[in-house]
Order: sequence, then C-alpha cells, then structure tokens
Amino acid sequence: MTDPSSWEQILDYANRANPYPFYEDLRKTPVTRLPDGSYLVSTYAEIAALLHDPRVSSDISRNPAAAAAGVGGNEGDDGEDVGLRATFLSMDPPDHDKFRRITMRHFGPPTTPERVAGMEARMAEIVAGLVDDMAGHRRIDVVDGLAYPLPVTVICELLGVPPGDEQRFRVWVDVALQSTDPGLDPETQQKKRIEAGKELRAFMEELVETHRQAPGNDLLSALVTDDGPEGRLPNEQLVSTGLLLLIAGHETTVNLIANGALTLLRHPAELQRLRNDPDFAIPMVEELLRFEPPVHFVPFRTALDDIHIAGTTIPAGASLTLVLAAGNRDPAHVTDPHLFIPDRPNNQHLGFGGGVHLCFGAPLARLEAQIALTEFARRLENPRLVADPPPYRPSPFLRGPSHLWVDIDGIAHGQDEPAERL
Repeated sequence: MTDPSSWEQILDYANRANPYPFYEDLRKTPVTRLPDGSYLVSTYAEIAALLHDPRVSSDISRNPAAAAAGVGGNEGDDGEDVGLRATFLSMDPPDHDKFRRITMRHFGPPTTPERVAGMEARMAEIVAGLVDDMAGHRRIDVVDGLAYPLPVTVICELLGVPPGDEQRFRVWVDVALQSTDPGLDPETQQKKRIEAGKELRAFMEELVETHRQAPGNDLLSALVTDDGPEGRLPNEQLVSTGLLLLIAGHETTVNLIANGALTLLRHPAELQRLRNDPDFAIPMVEELLRFEPPVHFVPFRTALDDIHIAGTTIPAGASLTLVLAAGNRDPAHVTDPHLFIPDRPNNQHLGFGGGVHLCFGAPLARLEAQIALTEFARRLENPRLVADPPPYRPSPFLRGPSHLWVDIDGIAHGQDEPAERL
C-alpha cells in the first residue's frame, strides 16, 4: 500500500488541527495533477494569477469534478439542491458582473455605503451582550458564546430574518456545508445536499415572499423591490442569492473569529497588545486572514483553454482547485510565513480570494472580527485554553474549531457606550 499523498493528508480529519506541514509539502510542486485528472495550485503567485485569469471559469456546470460529485446538476429542479447554483458565485462574466452589481447596489458603496457601516454600533452592542452573558462562568465556549451568535445575528438583521428563525436553519446549514467536504463520497455528498437544500430553499422562498408583500428597510426587501437600471434579480436567483448571503454571510466569519481567538491565546503578547490598543485589531485581523484563513481552498474551477503555468500545462476542460491556505504561507511571497506577525508591511493575502470573485462580504467580516476579538481581549480575565488543539469542524474547506473551550477568572466590566470605530 502506498503512503497517502499530501492532498489526501490535508483532507484527512486526523490532520485538521494542523494541515500546514502538508501544504508545505504540496508547494514543492506548484501545480499538481491528481489521479482523477484534476489539478491543485498551491503557490501564491500562481494562485493570484489564476484568480484574475479569464480562462478560469467558476461556472459549476462546466466542471467535470463537480458533475462527478453531483454538484450543480439537475437535482435542484425540484428545489432540493442547496440553492447556490443560480448565484453570481457560480457564474462567469458578463452575467456574474451584472448580478453582482445588482446585489452590491444594496449592500455597499457607492450606492449604499451605510448598509454595513451603519451596523457598527449594533455589532458592538451584540458583542457586549454576548460577553456580558459569560459573567459568572469559569469556563466558556468561544464558538457557541461569541463566534457563532455574532455573525448569524448580524446577517439575519441585515437580511430581515425574523428574530428566532436563525435557530431553524443552523442545522440545515451545518448539513449543507458538510456536503462540500471532498473527503466524502459523491453519493453521501449529494444525499446531504438534498437533505439540507430542500428545507433551506423552502425557508428562503417563504422569506422572499414575506418581504415582497411587506417590504422593510432590510437588504432582502431592497433586492425584492429593486427598480434599478439593470432591473431586479429573477425570482430563482433572488432566492439563491438570499441563501448565499445567509450562509456565506456568517459561516466564514464564525471561523475567522474562532481562529482569531485561538491564535491570540497561543500568542499572549499579541493578546495583551490588543487589550491595550484597540486599533491593533486592524492589522491583526489582516494577518489572521493570512495565517489562519477561514476558507482553505476554492474547488470546482475549470480551465476554458490550455493554461501554461509554473512549467505545467493545465488542459482545457480540466478541473482545478486553488489552495489558498498553502499560498498564504508561501515563503516566496512572505518572509517567515509560519510566524504570526500582525505588523507585516504590505500584507497581501488570499484570505478573501481575489479577482472578480473577491469575497462579497469582506468589509462586513473584517468589522465583525475586529469588534469581536477586541472585546474578547479586553474583557476576558486571564483566559486559558482548555485543550490545544481544540476539536475542529469536519470540513477541510471551511476550517475552524467546532468548540473552543476557555477557562477564565471573570469578565471585566463593559463600557457604557458602544466601541468607537476601529
């Protein structure tokens, strides 16, 4: 029996706590052909180039590996797919650009700059309340107590999800994301996707119709009633985009905050620095996105033409995976890549991807992480890890702790007013 490859080791849950030695080994060959004919790209310069290369398609319907896994096929015709196939996430220009613009009109600059910025005081209020709830406990779970409830509350308020409904979809989202685990066989992936997708789509269809009948000031109402120059999103895409914003709008941020708390606890000098200087949160979160990114790789890209890169030709029609976490620690791009150094100059990382598919919610995720980790550092007294490494979520793709147990001596008093802008 042959030894498992570096990629097989990365996918193996036994290595979830520390896949980085296997990423290092993977980088020895910048472009690797897998036995199934797909390709891995693991070095920074090559990943960055392909993220901006129009010959690389994000259209899942073109992708042979996605078809083999049952992703993006016709299983969604009866509403049982996970629901993201009709979003700009899985489109190429010009359709991608058009539908992303329509959605962004109501989410950020230049049309709606106040949508995220206007949530800052509310985010600080939510975080303060979550930390207040830890008072009287000597052991807390940072995931269940802070990293999960903050982003899910924020995205629900942004979208206009009624209070209390976030608990309805947590199980569905967990199942849907497990279906993206490439370590699962295709039959199991499809079963999980259908199981979660049917209920998720029904939930979002009901929510869309509710906002169509009685629109409010939320993002979903704005999308439903959009009369902008490019028109409204078709209903099928509106439902799928709502699901994309709901799922992606909190799941990656859960990992970002949990990974951040874990990294700070492993680096007490940086934790103390953040406690003393809230402005330190800005460079610290950028380094965190490089050092412990919430998304480790981008699968199901397709070469539309022969692509010659790093001495290898990726043939037209081949599937490729961009291994962002490996690129972030490429010594050809960054000095001392295995060290957590928040003061790095010109920290150009792949934590939010890049190119036309640069993370839509990056400004929101940054702000949430800055506020949450600053309050974590400032108010938890003498925090200590209970277990290192902590238990991790199953997925190698969206990597983060499933629980992060911390012993504390107490909770410092909060401020009377919400935190000022970082």
